[in-house]
Amino acid sequence: MAKGMNVGLSSLSPHVGSVLVGLSWVSPTGDGDADVSVLLLDANGKVRGDGDFYFYNNPAAADGSVQLLGKTPTENGDEDRIGFDLTAVPPEVDRIVVAASRYGGRDFGELADVEVTLADGTGERLLRFAVEDADTVSAIIFGELYRRGGEWKFRAVGQGYASGLAGLATDFGVDIEDDADGADGADHADGAQAEDGEEASRDERDTARTARAGQTAPDPHNSANAARNGPGTGTGTGKETGTGDGVAQAAGPDPGTTPGSPPAPAPAPAPGTTPGPVSAPRAPDGTVPPPRAPRPRTAKKKVTLPRADRKALAENESWRPSRLVPVPTLKSDRDREVRATSVLLAVMAQVPEFGRRLTAAFGAPAGRMETYTEVVLPHGETPRRPDGVIRVERAGKLWTALVETKTNGSALKPDQVQAYMDIAARRGYEAVITVSNDVALEGSPLVDVKIDGRRKHRVALRHLSWAEVTYQAQLLIRHEGVGDRAHAWLLQELLHYLQHENSGCHGFQNMGAAWVPVRNGINDETLCEGDPRALDVVESWERLVRQLCLSLGGELGQKVLPVHRAKRGADPAARRNRLADRLCREGLLQAEFRIDGAPGILALNADLRTGKLRTSIEIPAPEQGYPLSRAKRLLRRLAEAPADLHVETLLEGGAGGPRGTLERLRPEPADMLPKGDTRITGFRLSLFKSMGNSRGNAESGFIRSVDNAVHRFYTSVVVHLDQP
Repeated sequence: MAKGMNVGLSSLSPHVGSVLVGLSWVSPTGDGDADVSVLLLDANGKVRGDGDFYFYNNPAAADGSVQLLGKTPTENGDEDRIGFDLTAVPPEVDRIVVAASRYGGRDFGELADVEVTLADGTGERLLRFAVEDADTVSAIIFGELYRRGGEWKFRAVGQGYASGLAGLATDFGVDIEDDADGADGADHADGAQAEDGEEASRDERDTARTARAGQTAPDPHNSANAARNGPGTGTGTGKETGTGDGVAQAAGPDPGTTPGSPPAPAPAPAPGTTPGPVSAPRAPDGTVPPPRAPRPRTAKKKVTLPRADRKALAENESWRPSRLVPVPTLKSDRDREVRATSVLLAVMAQVPEFGRRLTAAFGAPAGRMETYTEVVLPHGETPRRPDGVIRVERAGKLWTALVETKTNGSALKPDQVQAYMDIAARRGYEAVITVSNDVALEGSPLVDVKIDGRRKHRVALRHLSWAEVTYQAQLLIRHEGVGDRAHAWLLQELLHYLQHENSGCHGFQNMGAAWVPVRNGINDETLCEGDPRALDVVESWERLVRQLCLSLGGELGQKVLPVHRAKRGADPAARRNRLADRLCREGLLQAEFRIDGAPGILALNADLRTGKLRTSIEIPAPEQGYPLSRAKRLLRRLAEAPADLHVETLLEGGAGGPRGTLERLRPEPADMLPKGDTRITGFRLSLFKSMGNSRGNAESGFIRSVDNAVHRFYTSVVVHLDQP
């Protein structure tokens, strides 16, 4: 589509009750990103309220009409996806605006291939719009969905905003609390100090806002005490009400004043006593303004881990708590498949936020979900028994998906999946979902199936890795939180089951039959370019990298995405062939990860010739201070890092500077400085580790060694780089 064009969705596909919008871009440096947002507008072009603004602090609508699904890795980068259930959009909503914004003073001119796509409920892409003139703007409206004549249409907009997310939202009637510069440092809490820390930070911001407005600022500590202790603890007599931004407002006038007269000053506190809260500012007539409703904050919420569990009542460590789903008794692969399917589907049905999280990307509407196992469906002379069935009811309509599950490394069978696709098409079902330890690659399906073009009804074939299931459960239970205690307990039990060694749901854990021959061929220098076994290893490596993103992201509660520096739209097969030829020539497998909050790109190199894994990160040198003070400052930040960490000084012009281990550099920081006046541009930090020999995920395996190397580097090195 070109800028300004519009098209009716029903003319493109009959399956547009739910659609999937994807926003994507490419960062030449590998560390550029943006955040998506959605606004629901009425006929006047304004939001009905601040709740119609969906962004990182408000990612989903209660009615399921909008859900920000987060980023999904693609062949040339990643795509931020938004699910819309258009049948659930309230009738008073006339238009839906889809936008994205950058942060930290950056603009879209630093990104390339900025575009939006739209797919129907089956996952088929219907349209694409590339934003060509994104230069110095920090926010862009990509497009909008709007109603005309009883149907939904899409318009390619491409309008930029130099004022960022806050300016864009304000134009549509959202009342923004724009504290993006200060709230990141204020909205923090961890462990037992979470509640008090958040309360105090809110009070400090309220004091600053009140001072800017020329009003008397309340004492933050007294406001916090009044909020905790309730009425009767301060000098005023009205009931105290905490507003959304932490300002305490009095419910009535001070009894010691008369209407129309200024309020009397509060008496001075007696020595040794704690002063009460200062009354809220009053209007000239003596009335108190009504409490202000909470406003959306553009500063991202900080993730806090749950508090530590209470001390167990067990006599010793050999006692094990009872589990909802026992795992140690599992013996055969069939037992694992049956139990894993039943456990997963049961929790999806009982925990709506979890079930919705897994099915929204597959085109399922938001509604009442029921799940079934071992259902018998007719198929010629031999009835078929899919492992499970998912049904979602919305406004009297049913969305149905058949589920085929594999565990413990078992491969999906093409003939079995083909039969389920035929059954789904014949019965009018919407999807077939496969679940296994394998990781699907875009452009390289796990199972090849034939689609009968004569059938009017189309069925979507989607794959879900057990690693993705674990990742979504971790995000909900450990980082985002679940409001219902029973739901939280069910998710915790599911997570325990998935991570148990006997469940068979451990994700990708085998580099394939080509791994040993390729490794031997590299060592013997007998592997030639064009060898198909090298391509198999490259595909297995890409699956492993994607799984590492899920496992690390689930533990951190942050987005972890692979970095692809190839131009968007490049042929995935051609890219993998180039990587396979490089593997044959140099014996190297490489990957890069972008982690939210990290100061740089985390790089991973596997050198099959030396048998070494190298994890590294490049960080810029501080702008202020003398070279020696910069070096000392870095060593102080790395006080808890491993002694075998390699530190290399990066110099202007790309030249490498002095290098050494922390063990050697700690007593002699001056050894990090180059000779002469060459300017230091940054530092490269690296850890080396021997890689496993076997192809699998055993203790001595390659996959286990890669996983341990990435997690060790992040937890022992990268986390310390955020400290001042």
